[in-house]
Amino acid sequence: MALKRYSFGYGHGTQEIDLPEEKVLQVINGNPSTKIDDVKAATLEAIRNPIGTEPLQQIVEKGDKVAIIVSDITRSWIKTNEFLPVIVDELNLAGVPDEDIFIVVAQGTHRAHTHEEDIAVCSQEVVDRIKIYQHFSTDEDNLVYLGTTKRGTPAYVDKRVLDADKVVLTGGITVHLMAGFGGGRKSIMPGVSGDITIQKNHSLALADEVGAGASLKCASTKLEDNPLHEDMCEVAEMVNPCFLVNSVMNAEGEFSRIVAGHWYDAWLEGTKDVMKIQGVAIKEKADVVIASPGGFPKDINMYQGSKTYDTAGMAMKPGGIMIAMLECPDVKEPPAFTDSFRFDDMLEFEKACRAAFTIPFFIAFTVALLAHNNTVYLVTKKENFDIVRKTGQIPVESLEEAWKLAQVELAKQGKTDYTINIMPHAANTVPMMNK
Repeated sequence: MALKRYSFGYGHGTQEIDLPEEKVLQVINGNPSTKIDDVKAATLEAIRNPIGTEPLQQIVEKGDKVAIIVSDITRSWIKTNEFLPVIVDELNLAGVPDEDIFIVVAQGTHRAHTHEEDIAVCSQEVVDRIKIYQHFSTDEDNLVYLGTTKRGTPAYVDKRVLDADKVVLTGGITVHLMAGFGGGRKSIMPGVSGDITIQKNHSLALADEVGAGASLKCASTKLEDNPLHEDMCEVAEMVNPCFLVNSVMNAEGEFSRIVAGHWYDAWLEGTKDVMKIQGVAIKEKADVVIASPGGFPKDINMYQGSKTYDTAGMAMKPGGIMIAMLECPDVKEPPAFTDSFRFDDMLEFEKACRAAFTIPFFIAFTVALLAHNNTVYLVTKKENFDIVRKTGQIPVESLEEAWKLAQVELAKQGKTDYTINIMPHAANTVPMMNK
């Protein structure tokens, strides 16, 4: 039996494993795509030749107070620090000085940044020049009510954003397990929205009937008839951002395209690029899937790592074995996620989630459901083991140990003709069955 070595990102490093090559159906990676060598030039090109609107210099003018919304540290793969200075300089050229520009970090329900994290996300240059505010979704004094969406979501948004004359969105586009795709309107909702707005919107991800679990309408790559996505757009439309700049990354985490222009049209164009890169045809689903999001920051905690579970599940047979790799140095974040694993019965878990819905509660439910219906080994730090066991997953320190346990489980099931799918960048790869 010929063995072949496979490498997976884990934290800031890698882990490797030798696997029987004839058992591996496919290494599911993103499709080849272009790489941008000059990010500044590409950003300027996008800003000055935008999609669906006038160039940024023609939209803002001297005297405008401009808010730029940036994604937080958990989305540092976006590499905002490389194109944000270009946007600031372009605003300067339009007659808007640094003192009339401010940044709001779109934490949604996440914790606030440290000063060092502001630098990592925005760049030292921008931190030295531009005032930066942290958004707090529970700070009612800094939220303004804009109305209620047709699905009943009360729209509360950060007052500082609404006080600006012009609002510029930044971010990155990738698939999203509930909203179809990230980026775009998510800078507003959940980015700078109130907690009640965020939770009500995300509760749309539950199926209409109790016991049916998550809604099939709210899924990766799905936009049409996705109530959660449409609700997000409605909140964003109330704010009416004047411009958007979003990055699209290739499978190696390098810039593939910068899209800019109208907050929805430019973003939608970017989603098409994402699917060209991330949408990968697979031969078939496998008995075993080994998946990593690619390392830090995508494995900073289990909550962010849920994107890996989502796409890896698309490449796995029902009742299969998943080996996920998440170092989780920030494993207790957010506490609302880790504290949710207190139910042995999945129906009780779902009912509790419906009764007191929060996004972390819902994501915890989907992780527990995955572990309940499949065998899931999580390669993580040893100090995380107690928390991981509460989720129904089996914690291990190394990929090698996980594979040994998986082989025992396969033997127990009497499977000698098992198959394996490999996903080194699972958070940015969408397995798609050939029709």
